[in-house]
Amino acid sequence: MFAVLAAAMLGQSGPSAASDATLLPEITVTARGYEADTIATPQSVEILAPANAPSAAAPVGGLFRGEPGLAVQSDGAWGQNPVLRGLKKESIVILVDGVRVNSAQPQGAIASFLDLGLLDRVEVVKGPTSVLYGSGALGGAVNLITPEPVFSDAPAQSTRFSVGGSSADQALSGAALYRYSSPHHGLVIGGAARDADDYRSPDGRVPRTGYSSDSLLARYAFAWSTETTLKLNLQRHEDRDVWYPGSARTGGQPGGAGIPPMLGTVTLRSPRQTRELAEIGLDHEVLGGTLSGTIYRQEVYRQIRAWSDVLNRDYVRNDVTFATDGARLGYLRPVGEIHLLNVGAEFWRMTGDPERYIDQPPAFEQDNTVRRSPFRNGEIETAGFFVQDEILLGATTLVAGLRFDRTRGDADQKGFGPAPQTTGLGKTDNTLSWSLGAIHAFSDTLNPYVNLGSAYRAADMRERFEDSARGDGFFHVGNPQLDPERSTSLEIGLKGTSGVFDYRLAAFYTRIDDYIAGRITGENHPGSGLPIKRTENLDRVVIRGLEGALAMPVGAFVADATFTWLRADNRQDDEPLAETPPPELRFGFGQPAERGFYWRAQTRLVARQDRVATKFTNGGEDETSGFATADLNLGWNFGSAGALKQASLDLNLTNLFDRRYHEHLTQGVSGQEILAPGRSIAAQFTGRF
Repeated sequence: MFAVLAAAMLGQSGPSAASDATLLPEITVTARGYEADTIATPQSVEILAPANAPSAAAPVGGLFRGEPGLAVQSDGAWGQNPVLRGLKKESIVILVDGVRVNSAQPQGAIASFLDLGLLDRVEVVKGPTSVLYGSGALGGAVNLITPEPVFSDAPAQSTRFSVGGSSADQALSGAALYRYSSPHHGLVIGGAARDADDYRSPDGRVPRTGYSSDSLLARYAFAWSTETTLKLNLQRHEDRDVWYPGSARTGGQPGGAGIPPMLGTVTLRSPRQTRELAEIGLDHEVLGGTLSGTIYRQEVYRQIRAWSDVLNRDYVRNDVTFATDGARLGYLRPVGEIHLLNVGAEFWRMTGDPERYIDQPPAFEQDNTVRRSPFRNGEIETAGFFVQDEILLGATTLVAGLRFDRTRGDADQKGFGPAPQTTGLGKTDNTLSWSLGAIHAFSDTLNPYVNLGSAYRAADMRERFEDSARGDGFFHVGNPQLDPERSTSLEIGLKGTSGVFDYRLAAFYTRIDDYIAGRITGENHPGSGLPIKRTENLDRVVIRGLEGALAMPVGAFVADATFTWLRADNRQDDEPLAETPPPELRFGFGQPAERGFYWRAQTRLVARQDRVATKFTNGGEDETSGFATADLNLGWNFGSAGALKQASLDLNLTNLFDRRYHEHLTQGVSGQEILAPGRSIAAQFTGRF
């Protein structure tokens, strides 16, 4: 928001922290499925600029901290999952360029399978969005958008690059994007890499928080004619040596149930993991509208290992590829002068067959290994059809949508051992989603809106089929006959923008029936001795909250603020919903500049979280103390410099006072969660030519 208002004050892109995103924040393609002004959208939308990350080597999740209604669930430096209005990764849809990223692994963050250096922006739509995105969109959708190829009257080309580093994690990163355009061809080619060491907290280095990664991107568009455009999108991302320190459990110690003491501390890790996407699309102007279709294949491959610090090697090895084949078809057409009709269909099929091998006691020799796969040949298949109409009635915009989905899940085998389950694994669900929103433009600065909608989430593979021990110290028992979660949400808000201020305010209420979660039963698994966590449908969950943001000039400066307040309850157990983010405030103050020196300081105030679940988690969730952090951004915008059309240098100082804290949603043994990074300096140079 600071970048948006700064751009308005300067009449151009402003500080480099705004970068590419400053010309685009007022437009979203995720909220309605086509380009729309966020101010005229009857729903809460956030546009996040990658350049505003605390470090050039930070994962995508780092962008969500401090934003209204957003939080992060983390199990290490790499694994940072966005949380929307208290709902975690299972209950939101993560997309890359509009293609959903499917993965059914408990550890790791699917939003981290793309480098920040290749992103154009991140669009976040909060609230039910199943009409457009189907299963999982109860809390909303997060769309990671890369630069799109464009056409131009004459051949043109440009290149942008960035290099950076940070002190807390001794990280180095770099990214470059080349763009070419002509009347018939548009091309974007990019590459990025980063290498981060274990980061430093106020208590010293936090082991196993480093990682390295690289990304490649190629997008091409060909104007076949004035009516037809062909598109190609190829992406590959690879991470190496990723550890999940929040999974560390010590045999014989609290939280170490099921781990033989002779193995010492066991930690999950991913030596290698990749995401590959191949997408082909076509846009065709027909009958006064635009017909768009794509087919794609996306594979998320992961190596998951359990490392024993006594054996000094892995004693559990798990390899799995979650492959999704999908197709989307949509037709957007004005009808008369007041309707904009958007109809479409979507189909995708996800498969997974994890191969897990475990070394056996008493000595855990590598030549004494058995296969203990949690399930065999799982698949989830869904087909959906939707219609959405935008109706313009003077200064009022109505958006109404309806969607029907049929989702089927099945597997060859659930669990392992002498008597695995091979029957009763199939289940088909028919679900109906809908939404109705209205916004009235009294003026640019006064736009009240209301949104009422229903969304759903079908159970994922591990919730349906997994019967196995997991790194959290529990033996998880899946349920193939789980009912889908179904939510009903009401949001009332107010938003506006002008050259004087920019603001948004929202209050919401969400009720989720048949909420899917793993309950600690108090029983132990007879084979492993681990406490059992059984996946089941809860009776009802209710989440309500307030959130807002404001930015306004104060003389030559810009002041901004955001806040989030959530209250979530598990009505079945009559207690707070487990792992709910605490309330927080963020205040910022800075001075933008068209050229030369600019700066911004901010403080983030996070409240104590004393509303924790005791029954559902069997005492496994602790209260966390409140904390405050302070950050400072300094920069110099050089404008054109030599061969560079634009150049800037940014210096980010985070956690200035080296505060000792951890977020409430940090995963790990209660009382032993890893600390957040301490004081750090991150520098980044960005250029264009």
